[in-house]
Amino acid sequence: MPFIQVNILEGRSPEKKEQFIREVTHLASDILDAPEETVRVMINEMKPEHWGIAGESVKKRREKAK
Repeated sequence: MPFIQVNILEGRSPEKKEQFIREVTHLASDILDAPEETVRVMINEMKPEHWGIAGESVKKRREKAK
């Protein structure tokens, strides 16, 4: 049973997350030759202040980019 876990920054619409789950499921099923019913997808949403790049939170980087 393929289990796919993805970390993303919060803020995407429920529709986009549904589309992501659907398309990742199809892709994993095709590539791994696994029935779609056995594919699991878990999305972990992170707050921008909990994600760091080059020693700085994404929240701070976004604020500086404005």
